[in-house]
Amino acid sequence: MSSLRLMGIVQRIDRLSELTGRAISWLTLLMVLITFTVVVLRYLFNVGWIALQESVIYLHSWVFLLGAAYTLKHDGHVRVDIFYRPMPERRKALINIAGTSLLLLPVSVFMFWIAWDYVANSWAILEGSQEAGGIEARFVLKTTLLVMPALMILQGIAELLRNLLVLRGQAHLEENQETEL
Repeated sequence: MSSLRLMGIVQRIDRLSELTGRAISWLTLLMVLITFTVVVLRYLFNVGWIALQESVIYLHSWVFLLGAAYTLKHDGHVRVDIFYRPMPERRKALINIAGTSLLLLPVSVFMFWIAWDYVANSWAILEGSQEAGGIEARFVLKTTLLVMPALMILQGIAELLRNLLVLRGQAHLEENQETEL
């Protein structure tokens, strides 16, 4: 496959991760505002609202699960930087390829596979909250257990292709960090 075609695939996946990450980042602000509202309602007005409290849990889950691919794109996941950072770019690319091929992709595929029945069963019964007055869409929340590994697989493919291009001398690792929030 030509370098231009590979780079086109990488850029399209990167755009998806960027779009998803930026959209999800707004949920953090919403989560803070809802948490503030819950606290004000509870402590100033002695009012509890289960659905509002559950919405914070939903938002928190979405931020972490759906923001994982964006974090990967921006090289924000845990790594032993004391060894990795001073390495030449080609060695970094080899380590990234090994990590993506041996850890990221297999674990993401396994997560998707293992969550499939769990999510499908939740959709089959349109599972809702266990709490009276809670959000009646737990099946939507559980769907993120499939969306997260799918996004990670896509971004993993982009990282794999990017690192292959680095080994071929046709790309650089720093390119994927050009758009920071």
